[in-house]
Amino acid sequence: METQKKLILLGSSLGCIGIILGAFAAHGLESLISEDAIATFETGVKYQIYHSLFLVFLSSQKFTTSKLNKSLFWLILIGVLFFSGSIYGLATNELTSFDFKTIAWITPIGGTLLILSWVLVFFNIFKKTS
Repeated sequence: METQKKLILLGSSLGCIGIILGAFAAHGLESLISEDAIATFETGVKYQIYHSLFLVFLSSQKFTTSKLNKSLFWLILIGVLFFSGSIYGLATNELTSFDFKTIAWITPIGGTLLILSWVLVFFNIFKKTS
């Protein structure tokens, strides 16, 4: 499967899941966790949706290479799983028997991977224009 198609499929999947999780936070979790925990959960949703839109945008661009798109696919996928996924777990920690605080160290790793994806796009465009 071509890389641009993978980007749009991942972006649309993450976007759909993000919308579902956002609705779940607003309507399903309101009586189960605190308002602060819901706000934390919603932070994970926001970053997931931001990056789903980023993927869809990248899929339609000509300024990236196939190699860069492959890297961006994995950076964003793992970044969202680590960053948003760990935030979802931490926000709902009191509802599970697993203590997500033990893996909270993956949150900044995920955030770093997401930042790196933006930096790679920036330098790719900068390199092409100079």
